Amino acid sequence: MAGIRLPPEDSDIPQARAPTYADLVSDDDRSVAADSWSIKSDYGSTLDDDQRHADASDALASGNFRAASDYSSDKDELDSEVVTSMLGLQSYWDAAYADELTNFREHGHTGEVWFGVEVMEIVVSWTKNLCIEISQGHMPNHLDDAKSEPVEQGEKYLSSWSVLDIGTGNGLLLQELAKQGFSDLTGTDYSEGAIDLARSLADRDGFTYINFLVDDVLESKLERQFQLVIDKGTLDAIGLHPDGPIKRIMYWDSVSRLVAPGGIFVVTSCNNTKDELIREVDSYNQRVLGASQEPDTPKDQDVSRDSPPFRYVNHVRSYPTFMFGGSVGSRVATVAFLRS
Repeated sequence: MAGIRLPPEDSDIPQARAPTYADLVSDDDRSVAADSWSIKSDYGSTLDDDQRHADASDALASGNFRAASDYSSDKDELDSEVVTSMLGLQSYWDAAYADELTNFREHGHTGEVWFGVEVMEIVVSWTKNLCIEISQGHMPNHLDDAKSEPVEQGEKYLSSWSVLDIGTGNGLLLQELAKQGFSDLTGTDYSEGAIDLARSLADRDGFTYINFLVDDVLESKLERQFQLVIDKGTLDAIGLHPDGPIKRIMYWDSVSRLVAPGGIFVVTSCNNTKDELIREVDSYNQRVLGASQEPDTPKDQDVSRDSPPFRYVNHVRSYPTFMFGGSVGSRVATVAFLRS
């Protein structure tokens, strides 16, 4: 359960400490955390770029991009219940990672694995196979989630892939990718505590070559693009911010700049189904293509006037499914998109 951690029974952390922000989370917010599974981070810091915020507001008002409530899996709930919460605030995650960093320094605890270890392993194995297929010149319509080439065979393809994990948290996803043969690895998070924890864990586990940076994906200062960009939980948490609909638009604008042309974006969500993620990307594509037809569109815009920024490639099919209301679904969705 994301963000809700109990000290281990043998913990010797002083009990008389001043309460952190995480200690003050209400029962309602704890329920949101449980319902949302392992939501990670929001990237909802105050923006310096007023124009980007205004552009997102205009796009939302134009009706070309649906509000976050439209992507809720619980279609019978009222939109007002699509929940903004402490889990959408940077202050919450700063406090949570401060606690996790303390637990690591005092007890050696790794901390939470968002969505759980099993989901992380599936994401890593599936993403590895996808990248190998693409490196071999294939654009697969279906991947066998269970089969995987040995690391030594995949390394010849994967070592050349540049990888960015946005909202990296403790950085364990990048460590698992490194074990599979990826070597050009960068993780960013807007919480300094998360980056301190990720660096400490990487140093302890022998992955000192992984690059960790404090960076807010909504106003990223990164000056390079990556062949593979991964998000596991960040988009979910953006939807929990009071300004979630606007921030989701800004999120896709930023991601489109970070993924290199011909690169892959892999997003894992517990708050959106595969079809909802595809529809959100389609809405973003339509907005960008519509804007590109305006006469004042900059000539150096990185999207062709006739080509959508993203195209659906594939999704993970091996997650456990359940039946509800006559429909079959999964509690987690992982979808890959190709950057044009």
